Amino acid sequence: MESRRHFCKACFTFAGSLLAAACLSCRREKNEDLYRTTGERIRFQAAWYNDAEFTGYFAAIANGFYRDEGILLDYMEGGPEVIPEGTLLSNHSDIALTTPDTTINLINKENVPLRIIGTQYQKSPLGIVSLKKNNIRTPQDLRGKTVAVPPVNVTSLNALLKVNKVRESDVKIVPYQYDPTPLLNGNVDATVDFTTNVPFTIQSRGGDPSSFLFYDFGFTIYNDTVVVTEETLKNRRRALVQWLRASRRGWEEAFRYPDYPARIQQHFKGNGRKLDNEIFFNNAQRALIECPAGIFALTDEGIRKNINALKEVGLDAKREYFVTDLLGSSASGTI
Repeated sequence: MESRRHFCKACFTFAGSLLAAACLSCRREKNEDLYRTTGERIRFQAAWYNDAEFTGYFAAIANGFYRDEGILLDYMEGGPEVIPEGTLLSNHSDIALTTPDTTINLINKENVPLRIIGTQYQKSPLGIVSLKKNNIRTPQDLRGKTVAVPPVNVTSLNALLKVNKVRESDVKIVPYQYDPTPLLNGNVDATVDFTTNVPFTIQSRGGDPSSFLFYDFGFTIYNDTVVVTEETLKNRRRALVQWLRASRRGWEEAFRYPDYPARIQQHFKGNGRKLDNEIFFNNAQRALIECPAGIFALTDEGIRKNINALKEVGLDAKREYFVTDLLGSSASGTI
């Protein structure tokens, strides 16, 4: 279900993404007054509609962490029409959450001046979701199975199969519309989805879910990478450090209490899901976000794993695309 935004990204060319971004101003304006504090303005583009995926930023807003850092935050809700990289390149945002494959593909093919300065998810939540009765616990268990896959994730699934020595021809792939109904009805054996969210949906509809991450079986990529333009990195370094610092505090606060989304439930109104779903989501993503080096950290090992994994989908991710020095010591003016 969460991977639906990746499908939307794949439906746009680079030029189309800029046009889509230019049409977002009206939607963005409705959020600005709600999230504005006082200080240096930062326009932050989220990747999807407001849900628990962004709990840490809502926590930072609610607790005044951006204000403490001197940041005036314009939080911009995402959605199917939003191409995060496009909002950066059209100067509609200063910071955006993206997926590393789409960002690096743009850097390589379009020579766009983007850099990754952090990552929300150390491990991508993308995985295989099924029912326990289907006995799918590893990629090898997909042999002879029918898997519903969003078009944009087919390449990633094939990379997972390749790493685990499963022939593509041994797995039947059918299109997926981000609705687990076919899985519950027995029309497919598994789906490719965010494991932090869809299992709750299945359970709430009477199913007994099972899931595993692509990351845990060799496709080791980040998700919700924090991306800026080279110009912003050069000219607004201090503000980026302040944003990272406040956002890190927000995520630490979000994980302090198991029911934290209930404290900020006004941010989730209108997204069509129950509060219990958001609480499940936030707790499920904690292990994928936290890092011994600190939330948002880009470690040498993590970057190496991403570079190796992206090679499996034909992307040449260079080390220089990942900027790590904003997340260093406080003595140098960084976190």
